Amino acid sequence: MTEVNKTIQKWHASFKKGTDFDSWGQLVEAIDEYQILARQLQKEVQSCSSFCDFTEEQKKTLGKLATCLELRSAALQSTQSQEDFKLEDLKKLEPIIKNILTYNKDFPFDVQPVPPRKILAPGEEENLELEEDEDGGNGAGSPDSLPFRVPGAIEGTLLPRLPSEPGMTLLTIKIEKIGLKDAGQCIDPYITVSAKDQNGVDLTPVQDTPLASRKEDMYIHFNVDVEIQKHIEQLAKGAAIFFEFKHYKPKKRFTSTKCFAFMEMDEIKPGPVVIELYKKPTDFRRKKLQLLTKKPLYLHLHQTLHKD
Repeated sequence: MTEVNKTIQKWHASFKKGTDFDSWGQLVEAIDEYQILARQLQKEVQSCSSFCDFTEEQKKTLGKLATCLELRSAALQSTQSQEDFKLEDLKKLEPIIKNILTYNKDFPFDVQPVPPRKILAPGEEENLELEEDEDGGNGAGSPDSLPFRVPGAIEGTLLPRLPSEPGMTLLTIKIEKIGLKDAGQCIDPYITVSAKDQNGVDLTPVQDTPLASRKEDMYIHFNVDVEIQKHIEQLAKGAAIFFEFKHYKPKKRFTSTKCFAFMEMDEIKPGPVVIELYKKPTDFRRKKLQLLTKKPLYLHLHQTLHKD
C-alpha cells in the first residue's frame, strides 16, 4: 500500500470514528475528531507542492470536506438548530473521503474550501504559541478586512442553563471585561471557559463566548453570561474554572491564547470578583504560574448562584 493510500485510510477511519461518536451522542468526542480531521485535511492541502499526490480538483474537494467537518462541529456546539449541518448530510461524504483519488462527481453541498487559516486541533494551540513573539504581529486590523472565521466563532458556543434540582446549586458567571495594555490591538477576541479537575481533565463541556462587544482604552468588554454546565456540589474537590483569552494573529494565521485566568472553588460566591491574569501557555494543573503583568489589569466577573 502506498503512503498516500495509507493516509486516505487513516482519514477514512477518523471520519468513521467521528460519525460513530456523533450517532452515539458522544458530542465532545465527535467535535474533537471532526476538528482534528479538518486540520489534517487542510494541512495536506496547504503543504502540497508541485510533487503533491493530489490534483488541484482533489485539493479543492479536500478543502470542502474540511469545511463540512467544521460546519458539523459548529452545529454540535450551537444552540440554534434551524440551519445546522446534519449528521446524515456529513455521512453522504464518506464515499468521497474513502475514494478521493477516483472521485469525479460534483460535490454534494454548495460550500467553499476552508481558506488558508489554521484550524487547531485540541492541544495543538500551546505548541504553536511557543513559536511566537508575544509583542510581535498582533496587528490592529479593521472591520472591513477581518479574516475568515471558523463557523460558530462569531456567535460563540455558549450553552443554556441546566435544569434546577432540589438542594443543588447552579452558577452563572457574567464575563464583564478584561484589562490588557494592548487591548485595542486584539483582533476577534473571545474567551474560552472550562471547568477542570486538578489534572486538567474537563469536568464540563468547553464553551466559547461570542466575539467581544467593544474595546475601550485598556479594556475589552464582553458582558455575556456563561452557564457552568454542572451543579457546584458535583464539581470535584480541587477543581477550578478557567478563562482563556484568545485572539487572531494575522501573521501566524491562527487564533492564539494571549493569557488565562482561573477561579478556584473557594472563590465561588455571589457578587463581583476580579481575578489575576497569567502568561500562556495555559497551565490547567496550576503548577507553574506567571503573572501576565504587574499593572492592575484583571478579568472582571460577576457571579450569580441559583439554588432551589
